[in-house]
Amino acid sequence: MVRIACVLALLLTAVAFLYPLIWLVSASLKDRAHVFDNALIPNPVAFANYVEVWQAVPLLAWIVNSALVGLAAAAAATLSSAVVAYGFARFQFRGRDVMFGLVLATMMLPSAVTMVPVYLEWHAVGLATTQIPLWAQNLFGSAFYIFLLRQFFLGLPGEIFDAAKVDGAGHVRTFVRIALPLTVPALVVVFVFELKAAWTDLIKPLIYLRDTDFFTLPRGLKTILDRFGEGGESQWELVLAASTIATAPMILLFLVAQRYFVRGLNTQSNR
Repeated sequence: MVRIACVLALLLTAVAFLYPLIWLVSASLKDRAHVFDNALIPNPVAFANYVEVWQAVPLLAWIVNSALVGLAAAAAATLSSAVVAYGFARFQFRGRDVMFGLVLATMMLPSAVTMVPVYLEWHAVGLATTQIPLWAQNLFGSAFYIFLLRQFFLGLPGEIFDAAKVDGAGHVRTFVRIALPLTVPALVVVFVFELKAAWTDLIKPLIYLRDTDFFTLPRGLKTILDRFGEGGESQWELVLAASTIATAPMILLFLVAQRYFVRGLNTQSNR
């Protein structure tokens, strides 16, 4: 009975999480008169919504922009956080724990506090209207990712690093050839987390992007919402079709990286 109850609870939870996605896809395939009727099977099926929104706005350019920005942000955050985390995990130096505590303390600082000063810095160097601020800030690492990767590095057997030192391997070689390959699941978790965060981020594109050609998908969806949604032409089926297109890549990403993603989370939870 307990097992049956657990299965039923999991099924109900799965349905609760999947229903909004199913409703989104269903509504995006309805005509304007039935878009909010809550029927999960569209009748008639309006595939023309996707064609119309694709032709109305430069969705392909926005997808490419989001992919480039997301990949750059994820790669920058993963590499920089791994370097800092490795230093905190493997090096012994005075004030290490205090510095690590200060890094963690930055997670308590709301992003709104630094929003204006950071913008002024980018404006001072003439990059405030480019895509560079959307990913370049990740070159300095992330406190959460540093903490996550540091835990993985601390869990690696110290004998491996001692053997590498005896063989004459320097810190860079040890980091690249030993530490990183052994922490691939954790690196994938960080990469996927940051790619998803960059893909769905709206605040930064709203602050920095002015040229439509540079828009990312969230910024583009805001334009679509203003044009076809609230205060616009009330063509919500087009807004939902564009939202479905924007959601699909993240679902595919999780399916591709699921093995490493789940393994990384399980490994972390067991430590």
